[in-house]
Order: sequence, then structure tokens, then C-alpha cells
Amino acid sequence: MTLQERCRILQFTDLGDERGKLVVIEGGQSIPFEIKRVFYIYGSDASVVRGQHANMESEFVLINVAGQSKVRITDGQEEFIVELDRPMMGVYIPKLIWKDMYNFSSDSVLLVLASSHYDGEEYIRNYDDYIRIMEDYR
Repeated sequence: MTLQERCRILQFTDLGDERGKLVVIEGGQSIPFEIKRVFYIYGSDASVVRGQHANMESEFVLINVAGQSKVRITDGQEEFIVELDRPMMGVYIPKLIWKDMYNFSSDSVLLVLASSHYDGEEYIRNYDDYIRIMEDYR
């Protein structure tokens, strides 16, 4: 399975009407895991790079609910970039995938849904360490 098949783009249904927009995201249904943690990134600009890590256990869905940003996704062999620019679109990032979020518009609000509570011990923050770990998984 390719990296893009594993880190698939998710399209959420816009249930809005004349009163405004409404997007519903349900854990285990519209995303492939139950949601344990929610956080969002805002106030960044085009020069900031966030993320720069992989997780041993956590899975994520990233959604720009306002503005836009880009996500570079890699497993150390394949790489691709996703532009998150619609609140009805997200990208699923499974465990052991490196992610860099960048090129934030001034109005960007990047919503992150996570499959687990925060545990700093499961983060791989050094890219060279990540590559060594991934060699053991291949």
C-alpha cells in the first residue's frame, strides 16, 4: 500500500443550508478512530513549521477549519504534500508517519483530532532517529 493510500484524504459532508454551513465529524465513523484528544493551531504564519515529528501509537486527522496550510507527509521513503484549504477536507495520518505543517495563512486554524491522550514518550522528534526506527519496521 502506498503512503498516499495509507494517509488518505477525507471528505466530510457539508450539511449546511440557507442558515450557514455545518460539518459533522464522528469518531469511528467519518474518521477511522475514536477521538481522545482535540487541539488546534492558530496564530502561526507562512514562516512557521509545526509538527516535525512522528508518533509511535497516535493517529491523527488534520483539518483546516479556517484559512489554509500545507502538510508534508513522509514515511522516510515516500513523501507527498497535502494542501488543507477547505473545512470539509482532512488528511488521516496513521502512527509512525512523519508530519510537518507549514505555510499557514494568517487566518489559519488547523484542527487536529487524535486517537490518544498526550504522551510525550511516544513522540519521535528527531528525523534521523525516525529513519532508523522505520528501517526496523520494514
